[in-house]
Amino acid sequence: MTRALRKLVELLSGLVVALAVCAAADGWLNLAAAWRVPGGNLGDALPLYELSRRSGSAALVFIPTWAVAAVVLGLLARRLRAGRLTAAVSLSVGVGAWCYLTTAVSLSIVRQIGAGAALHAAYGVRAVFVPAVLAGLAGALLGRPRPAGDRVSVGVLAVLVAAVGALGVIDALLPSRSGSLLAQLAPVRVHPLASAVIAPVGLALVVIARGLWRRKRRAWQAGVALLAAMTALHVLHSFDGGALITGLAALALLARRDAYSARGDPAAVPRLAGRAALLVSGFYLYGIVAIWANRMMSDHGFSVWLAVKETSASIVGMEWNGSAHLTGEFGEWFGTSVFIVAVVGIALLLRAWLAPWRYRLLLPERERRVAHELVSAWGADTLSPFALRADKSYFFSDDERAFLAYRVVGGVAVVSGDPIGFPDALQALVARFIEFAHGRGWRVAVLGASEDRLGLYRAVGLQALYHGDEAVLDVGSFSLDGRPIRKVRQSCSRLAEAGFTSVALYPREIGSELRDCLLEIARSWRGDEPDRGFTMAFDDLFRVEAEDALFVIGLDPEGNSVGFLHFAVSRAGRALSLSTMPRLRTTPNGFNEWLVCEAVTWARGHAVDRISLNFAPFAALLAPEAVLRGAQHVQRRALLALKGHFQLDNLLLFNRKFFPGWQRRYIVYESRSDLPRVGIAALVAEAYLPNLRQRRRPALEQGDRPAIVHAPS
Repeated sequence: MTRALRKLVELLSGLVVALAVCAAADGWLNLAAAWRVPGGNLGDALPLYELSRRSGSAALVFIPTWAVAAVVLGLLARRLRAGRLTAAVSLSVGVGAWCYLTTAVSLSIVRQIGAGAALHAAYGVRAVFVPAVLAGLAGALLGRPRPAGDRVSVGVLAVLVAAVGALGVIDALLPSRSGSLLAQLAPVRVHPLASAVIAPVGLALVVIARGLWRRKRRAWQAGVALLAAMTALHVLHSFDGGALITGLAALALLARRDAYSARGDPAAVPRLAGRAALLVSGFYLYGIVAIWANRMMSDHGFSVWLAVKETSASIVGMEWNGSAHLTGEFGEWFGTSVFIVAVVGIALLLRAWLAPWRYRLLLPERERRVAHELVSAWGADTLSPFALRADKSYFFSDDERAFLAYRVVGGVAVVSGDPIGFPDALQALVARFIEFAHGRGWRVAVLGASEDRLGLYRAVGLQALYHGDEAVLDVGSFSLDGRPIRKVRQSCSRLAEAGFTSVALYPREIGSELRDCLLEIARSWRGDEPDRGFTMAFDDLFRVEAEDALFVIGLDPEGNSVGFLHFAVSRAGRALSLSTMPRLRTTPNGFNEWLVCEAVTWARGHAVDRISLNFAPFAALLAPEAVLRGAQHVQRRALLALKGHFQLDNLLLFNRKFFPGWQRRYIVYESRSDLPRVGIAALVAEAYLPNLRQRRRPALEQGDRPAIVHAPS
């Protein structure tokens, strides 16, 4: 017997057993129909006894019977190796269909009506829904777990929850005809309170859907609870299409519970509790003041108790259409205004409760020292020294043999360059960092990833997108000879003839007076613009001391400093990496080109093999000789339109003067759907967009969670 045939036989056998279990449950309930059991009954649970007025089944018999049957069906689904989601949906729909059809057949026999009328009559029987729910719960709990990394099912469930919520909001706000699709899918009016809460519950589901997309555990908890509540509202009216959709959505979330592992920020709970207290106080203060100011509109005069009672009723939506104790226009708009403000406030609290962990930057000295040691020993990449910026946090391997530098912007953990450390520890480090980030609701992106490390990122499930090229001079082969480089050669000759000279100094060799002069040149050059750079620039000229940085300073004929190049020193890579090149506005043209050549001369005498110049974003698209195809022409025009703000082609043209080698750099990301967020986060990190949430704290707040952590073992 082939494997496919064996599976078919197993499925058919399982179907026969499932039908036998359902038939046995129905048979047992019919046998127990004559029992007198205390408690409520489920009407029309036994339609064959309708003529003798004994069609109701005791809840204490009906529910346990179908609960046992549901457990047997759940174990059967597990034996057939069905996943939790498959088992939940299949058993719920299957048992619901069985109960619906058997009820319709029974009603057709007893009432002597046609098949269509019997099916219509069975549609509103609540006893059809209870077995379906119990079977779905058993499938969700007893089915086999599936890998939590399935993004498709998580995305589909998030969209489904958002759609259910949107239907609830639309039904509450817009009039709908009885019998319409919208009226069927959204809960109908069963009680004034139930009708009022439909819009808030729907809005909450829309807010929660975003958290479900990001695998938030709190979003899952709230989603299951709200969908169960919305399903109950449907059942209070009747079993309809809306109950089926909301019930299946709740069961699907329950079945996929392992996929929602991102824990909420524990520090948010006390903060939100304080906000909630202020919000509730504001509601009642507003209600008391408004009713006091309009006390002539009250049929009982004014009292604090009346104001509290009216405000409470308005918050839950009981007075959406006006109050029985407040008259005039004030009575018409008061309840509506309180309800709307309450809904908006609760939605904001819910959104904050589901937000990613708040990122706080801390600067423990020990971790900075360990990171510096790893950069010195293993930081061969030209971007490695910039991991030592003060605005980056560190994530270490469990044995501190490797680390990566990152910063969280808008829920994206932006990693600066490749991880640094022992090669055999890097892949596990990145995998653990992804797990660490997901546990806090962050997405992961890497800026400035090198081509050599793309295999490492792909091994842990990440994707890469070309970002640009880094210009790297080979010190040994660089030459000013030849016609193509004549403009650089002429600039060097002109500056030398004018009496300009240069000096190369490490930070430890710079005195306080010269230090102040260099800082003033940098401030003058930058003007009102912010300090830009994250992956390939230092945030402070003297962030690193000793011989970890190099200043190549240009002096005018009078010996005054008029500009300089600031390099990071990569000892492991025997390279210099340009961080910034400020100068006074009065320096002659070609000043920076001359300083680059002076840096090459210094490098030849100090065992430096490479000099990294500016990073040129999208150089392959902006190069004049680039061969472009299709959409690349549109991309090039869009990039050139950004020239004035981002200086994209200016950087490329400056780099090309030296005929460097080109090292491709990439943006590494998790999913294509993350690219818009990653792009914005990258622009914020590089200071091309303002970070409205960035707050600098002079001291560590009590209870702050350290941003520099070790990966778990």
